[in-house]
Order: sequence, then structure tokens, then C-alpha cells
Amino acid sequence: MSYDYYDWYEPTVPKEVKGGIRAKSKRGAFASRWWGKRWIQTLEDFNIGARLGRGRSYARKGQVAKLDILKGSVRAEVQGSEYEPYIVSIKFQVLAGRQWDKITYRLLERPIFAAMLLGNEMPRDIESVFKDEGLSLFPEREKDLETSCSCPDWSNPCKHIAAVFYLMGEAFDNDPFLLFKLRGMEKEAFIKALRSNKGEDKRVMIEPEPLPADYKEFWGQGRSLDRAISILPADLHAAMPKRLGPVPFWRSDRDFIGEMETIYKNASAHAKDLFEKDFGRDKTGL
Repeated sequence: MSYDYYDWYEPTVPKEVKGGIRAKSKRGAFASRWWGKRWIQTLEDFNIGARLGRGRSYARKGQVAKLDILKGSVRAEVQGSEYEPYIVSIKFQVLAGRQWDKITYRLLERPIFAAMLLGNEMPRDIESVFKDEGLSLFPEREKDLETSCSCPDWSNPCKHIAAVFYLMGEAFDNDPFLLFKLRGMEKEAFIKALRSNKGEDKRVMIEPEPLPADYKEFWGQGRSLDRAISILPADLHAAMPKRLGPVPFWRSDRDFIGEMETIYKNASAHAKDLFEKDFGRDKTGL
């Protein structure tokens, strides 16, 4: 009988964390949107074996006490069996300003991409925009990431880093702009770049108009509604909450944007029913 001593470890019980960031996933796969799943695949491609399972367990138990996604880096505190939490650091290769200029200009050539991003949706083909410039949005090689943990585990990534990776996947689900942030582009700067880039015709497609003061214009006589309908899916709901952005590390079992979409959709349907009841279907044009 032989033993692989390099993969042997003494099982330990992590200390409980009050108010830790607990994953929404209770079992099975992490993340629900394609870009969140794509990120998780990056971690699993590292092939770190059993540490992936322990990382998932840490993420679901709420062992990550703190997680800050910064411009070009991530810093987290993960509670293990020791008194003090371990410090996890993940650094990314950021894109230069000139590279981001090319990316934003290419996005303006495909207005639906810009519109979807403003609605907190990551276009499925967005990676092709980066590849056309010889760049990548997601890490493709290990050197695209620099990970470290203060724990004594010889493996890198360790289970603490894995736990952070899984929670990052769920965070990306809620806010795809965090992926841009890790590549060096803040959400506010990205939106400003879209609006200020060359081409008046392109800029008008993604420039949101302020809400009109006149209630008659608000309910459909202004131009904003027609413009939005021309570039966005007809069933898009909760546009305002999406523009405001998701709540960072939402702790509920229910998705915030998903819940708001349902509420807005139901309210819209109820208002439509009342309108048709009061004024007649033949007069609404709906």
C-alpha cells in the first residue's frame, strides 16, 4: 500500500464566522449566469483536486469574513481553524487605457452589447470583442492571475482561495461590471467612455435621457421609450434597479434583481389589466 504524502492533510474544523459571506448555492453548481459559470470554470481548470470541494464547503458555510473586489485585485479574509482569519490576495493583469479605448469603440459598433451592459447583462459574444483586439476578458493562463494566502498550505490555490473564487462567481452573476473592474476599468469610467467615444450616432443609442417632469411624457409620449424599445428586448423589466446596480454581496437566498424583475413585471401586468378594464381594450392599442 502506498500513500501520497504530498496530498495528505490533517482534517481541521474551521471556526464559525458570524455574519460571514455565505454562498447562495446550497448544492450543485455555483453561479447561474453564463459569465459567472465561465469564471468558475477558470478555477476548476486549475485542477487542484480535493481542495475544490473544501473551498465550496467554506463558501457555503460563510467562512469568508470579508471580500473586497478592487481595481485589478481582490482582497479577502477567510476564517480557518486558527484564531485569526487568513488573508487571501488575488491580482489580475489589467488592460491599459489605450486597450480599453479600443474595446469601448468596438462595443459601440454593436449597440445591443452596450445596451445589455447598461442593463447589467453580459452579452454572450462579448469575448469575441476582446479577442478581436488580441485580448481576453477572462483569465486564460495561470500567469494572468497571481494568488496568495497566508495559510500554511503548500498548495496554491488552496481551499481558502478556492472559497473566494466561488463567491466571486456569484458576485459576477449580480454585477458583470466587476469583471471589467478586475481588468482595470471601473463601471462609471466605462459608461463615461461609451458616452464620450467618437460617433454622434453611436453615442445617442446608449445615452439615457433624464426622466421627464411632465407625467404625460413619462408615460410614453417622449422619445426615450421608443429608443429603448428599438435596442432592448421587449420583456426587459426593472430597468431602474438594473441601472442603479445590484446590492453588493446580497445575503438573501433570493436574487435581488430577479425579485425586482418579478415585482415590476407583475405591477406592469396589473396596471395594464386595470387600464383595459377602465377604458376598454379597443382604446388602449395594447
